[in-house]
Amino acid sequence: METRKLSGKITADAIKSEIVEEVIQLKKQGIVPGLATVLVGEDPASEMYVGSKVKTCRELGMFSELVKMPASTTQEQLMETIEALNNNNDIDGILVQLPLPGQIEENLILEAIRPDKDVDGLHPVNIGKLTKGGTPLAPCTPMGIMEMLARENVEIKGAEAVVVGRSDIVGKPMALLLLHQHATVTICHSRSRNLPEICRRADILVVAVGRPAMITREYIKEGAVVIDVGTNRITSLDQVVELFGPDSPRTESIKKRGSTVVGDVHPLDPYGIASAVTPVPGGVGPLTIAHLMKNTLIACKERRT
Repeated sequence: METRKLSGKITADAIKSEIVEEVIQLKKQGIVPGLATVLVGEDPASEMYVGSKVKTCRELGMFSELVKMPASTTQEQLMETIEALNNNNDIDGILVQLPLPGQIEENLILEAIRPDKDVDGLHPVNIGKLTKGGTPLAPCTPMGIMEMLARENVEIKGAEAVVVGRSDIVGKPMALLLLHQHATVTICHSRSRNLPEICRRADILVVAVGRPAMITREYIKEGAVVIDVGTNRITSLDQVVELFGPDSPRTESIKKRGSTVVGDVHPLDPYGIASAVTPVPGGVGPLTIAHLMKNTLIACKERRT
């Protein structure tokens, strides 16, 4: 079977182009969608992610505010910052970059963000709406995946879908979104018994478990659509050779950079079995930030139009 690659970048670019058009129309009404990103501490990975979000926001014509706070920030100080952003009418979306320093309780911070500005979709109010079948501000990665499936004409209604992973950010909302589109959904995880057997039932297999190359060919049904959410950084040349082969460009990459990224699905095994698969990188990754921008636009329109 020929396996096609599902490019998250193509879908993300389409989403962003649509956002630009809507932002232009809003600006004619004197409205500029605004996203505030709060970064506590100086974690290099977090700084990189935040920088990408700020850059994309500005490229799409939206207002971006970056709030940097020291690693010594207290819970009370961060709460005060969020309250100020809650009350700022120019800010439509608030994103607090995780993880936070140990002295700060993440759940309390996420719950302090106004639900109508919660562009990460993690506030209990938005989770509750999603559970009941609405499409509020939902977590960005699952929503981006749903957009890609729709634009790639993947039939969801009546399909058997298996979601491997039960996180609040991906696994649980992904299962709910698929269920609302009339899929028959099984949600499981790394400790599920007979996991390969469960996965082989899937017409749509979504993997977000955080284990490099865990899902091999024995987990994949012929003709399945495989969505790999994993981004695992590996540093072993031997492991790269084992996964990609000795002649893969990845071997040169790891020699130069010291690491490479691998998904939760074996990078070679789906080909010839699955009908479609998202590669890593270039698959799901671009969808997350694109839908963050879309959530910001949605929040703006709900509040100000």
